[in-house]
Amino acid sequence: MHAPSPRRLGELAAHVGGELVGDAGLLIMGLNGLAEASPGELSFYGNPRYRRQYEASRASAVLVGPEADAREGVSLVRVANPHLAFARISSLFHPRPSHAAGVRPGAHVHPEARVHPEATVMAGATVDKNASVGARAVLFPGAYVGEGASVGEDSLLYPNVTVREHCVVGARVILHASCVVGADGFGFAFNPEGDNGPEHYKVPQAGIVRIEDDVEIGACTCIDRATIGETVIGRGTKIDNLVQIAHNVKVGPLSLICAQAGVSGSAEVGMGVVLAGQVGVVGHIRVGDMAKVGAQSGVAHDVEDGQVVSGSPAVPHREWLRMSAALGQLGDLLKEVRTLRRRVETLEKKEKGG
Repeated sequence: MHAPSPRRLGELAAHVGGELVGDAGLLIMGLNGLAEASPGELSFYGNPRYRRQYEASRASAVLVGPEADAREGVSLVRVANPHLAFARISSLFHPRPSHAAGVRPGAHVHPEARVHPEATVMAGATVDKNASVGARAVLFPGAYVGEGASVGEDSLLYPNVTVREHCVVGARVILHASCVVGADGFGFAFNPEGDNGPEHYKVPQAGIVRIEDDVEIGACTCIDRATIGETVIGRGTKIDNLVQIAHNVKVGPLSLICAQAGVSGSAEVGMGVVLAGQVGVVGHIRVGDMAKVGAQSGVAHDVEDGQVVSGSPAVPHREWLRMSAALGQLGDLLKEVRTLRRRVETLEKKEKGG
């Protein structure tokens, strides 16, 4: 990876529409965290919990919110959202790598596949019969696009990604290494009288997965194809590593699903939902628009729009906080109950004896 080209701070402030307080001609060599930054680097401060790191940072310039205190000798760029501004500036320093267009030697492209001349298919990648790959899409070694599947323009399929037959991947989608789009859903019907005794009879998984535009899916995540119809991941949704999305799930646009979460079959996850790490959602329920589910929660019932829930089974977050606080007192409460029980028994014996 090439070292980024330095840029003037005034240029960076203009790029994010920030208010510059300091030296517009300051040369910024790169970006770094508050604690790790060195002179010549730009950092960002957007969370009060990092105040000490901000006050001690050696960064030459910092992206800050409108209310942040000034620091002597440090140039500031005031913006509404320092984290977003940092991301936009980081994209200037670290643009998406370019790849020469064309099908490389060692790639496997079926004669009846359609690969745009501006797409890149690297050695070891496979594009099967009647599949299509859009302009500027990049397939890394080991990527597989199955029969009749489609990959939209500007999408990235990193090594060993699988897009199985007839599944649809939209534009500007990023599929990280070894994620699988379109594996069979986990569908079986119990047959007590099979030819060789009782069996779990496989239900054909005849549907597809549809990944809408601007979705990013992490490494080793699995999105199962529908039994009938579609499993859908909505526009702009971001899914972390090691996530399981089951058959016929519908995930709305702009949702965030963190690592090791799992969503069971036919569940609906609304728009702008956040599922934190290791959340489990049972099948055939709805998590409403803009809802948030705390880490390691088990969601067994519908969650209303905008609701924040935690725990297993998941309950409103404030109720879960009270329950968690009470849990630490259970030992003392148990001792107190035992003591009171003994006193009551003693009093009862005295009354009977009297």
